[in-house]
Amino acid sequence: MLIQFNVANYRSIKESQTLSMVAAKDSSHQESNCIQTGNPGLPYLVRSGVLYGANASGKSNLVSALTFMRSMVETSAVSIREGQTLNISPFRFDSKTANQPSEFEITLIEDNIRYQYGFEVNTTRVIREWLFAGVKRKPQLWFERKYDAKKDKDICDFGTHFLGGKQRHLWSESTRGNALFLSTAVNLNSEQLRPLFNWFVNKLVIIGANVYPHPFYTMESIKNELNKPKIIELLQAADLGITDVQIKVQKAQQVQVRFEPDIAAIESRQETEIPSATLFHQDKNSNPIGFTLEEESHGTQKLFAYAGPILDVLRDGKILVVDELDSSLHQKMVRFLINLIQNDHLNKKNAQLFFTTHNTSLLDTDLFRRDQIWFTEKDQEQTTHLYPLTDFSPRKSEALERGYLLGRYGALPCFGEFNL
Repeated sequence: MLIQFNVANYRSIKESQTLSMVAAKDSSHQESNCIQTGNPGLPYLVRSGVLYGANASGKSNLVSALTFMRSMVETSAVSIREGQTLNISPFRFDSKTANQPSEFEITLIEDNIRYQYGFEVNTTRVIREWLFAGVKRKPQLWFERKYDAKKDKDICDFGTHFLGGKQRHLWSESTRGNALFLSTAVNLNSEQLRPLFNWFVNKLVIIGANVYPHPFYTMESIKNELNKPKIIELLQAADLGITDVQIKVQKAQQVQVRFEPDIAAIESRQETEIPSATLFHQDKNSNPIGFTLEEESHGTQKLFAYAGPILDVLRDGKILVVDELDSSLHQKMVRFLINLIQNDHLNKKNAQLFFTTHNTSLLDTDLFRRDQIWFTEKDQEQTTHLYPLTDFSPRKSEALERGYLLGRYGALPCFGEFNL
């Protein structure tokens, strides 16, 4: 379960900004929209969150920051080469921050352990990395790594609760400057750190702007007879008129061409299986009529592509982060997906959803609690500020959409005059 995410000095984000999924002391929609953590000091988290803001206000940069953190954890130990620069972009409108490291920190609960993990990184190396962890008590230091510029080496301190014995020093010595200790240690078989690593790799699902899941994922899921009825039920619940889905697999030749110095192009062919989907509707006489996925509307195609991942997120208690969830989806379809996450009978594994949108019709107290709504706004220095609706203490009955469009909460575009 995601508790909060902090980022500083990344793209348009200068000062540290915090996204929190901690529920406020508010009883509205508590059963459906909140998760009981079982932690006395942290009783409830929200199941979903939504982020509003003008274009170029920094919404996508927040999602990008989380994506970068996930990518570093997953790939830094195995895919980044010694000396390879890191694709990091600090805040560039200030000469001081342009040469300072970017900072990322996340707090989460996995397998009843509360983790607080973060790192600072520039384009050439990791400057600092830390992990605190604990069960129902104050988190304890497991490790802290710092780069000593004078000695040009990393110094690692280990807490008494961090296991590994002499291997801990081997993991530290094996960690490249541009790689994370967490990733390296897991790659060298640290079982104690594996649940945190697996959370990033397997539990955190991020879908960027103008991107949606490939329909092949849903097709593969439908091929499993246990999943098929659930996916069809989901599609039927969305009122798409779909009564059945059939998957057909065809074999095809995949051609790969590679070029080598002083050698003609080398072509290789590999047989591969390509699935295709036929979606069935009924005519007025209840006869099944099949349409290929490509013949369906773009909205239906997109929901079909989301069906498999949504089922996966609900079944395994994952965290789904989507930039521009409402792209090509009707507002009622977006509400449908949100309500799946906020259905405590369906969402028994504590899955969470966070997304950005421009769809103001979702600013509805029948759908969201006030602590689930967030905004981004840029100031005159081009710095992104992230803040929750609760900062404005709106009334429970307040018309949130109207208030937002009237500029009561900020985060709206400002237009100047234009003349030809």
